[in-house]
Amino acid sequence: MSEATSLRTKRLVMRPWREADRRGFRMLNADPEVMRYFPRPLSAERSDSIMEAWQDHIDRHGWGFWAVEQASDGAFVGAVGIANATFPAPFTPAVEIGWRLSRAYWHKGYAQEAASEAMRYGFDELQVDEIVAFTLPTNLPSRRVMERLGMRHDPADDFEHPSVEAGHPMRHHVLYRLARVDWRATAGRR
Repeated sequence: MSEATSLRTKRLVMRPWREADRRGFRMLNADPEVMRYFPRPLSAERSDSIMEAWQDHIDRHGWGFWAVEQASDGAFVGAVGIANATFPAPFTPAVEIGWRLSRAYWHKGYAQEAASEAMRYGFDELQVDEIVAFTLPTNLPSRRVMERLGMRHDPADDFEHPSVEAGHPMRHHVLYRLARVDWRATAGRR
């Protein structure tokens, strides 16, 4: 078990999960608009299972997909972080970055702000060589965040996500990558 890390940005706190986050995370995962790039909205039980798995990752490693709250008032925003991706794919094992925010917090720059800090932590503190991100080809909002983070897409890296059933229209995913050396070369320009 590692000591859990919390991160801060100007407007956000990224921290381990609390029981009080359960309700907000359930609401976020049940929102069809938030979940439109996933096969389906999640049940309360599945949402709880993911929250517990993400906290378990934090307990084991000290970092992971953190709960995110506004620094000003402690309001639950969503989840952002980095975690080990170990499912079978040509690019795994890898460290992935991801975000899922409640709709009330879209279009405020929160995803990029928190993801930038998670990426900094991964490259500077953990010294990972590369961070990846993936989504559906049609998820243009997340793809724009990936591009603003400096990540690059090569269609040769795209893959069929093994946790989505064969033949499902959401099985095909695009992969973005950023190497630590490339991040360091551009970090000052962000």
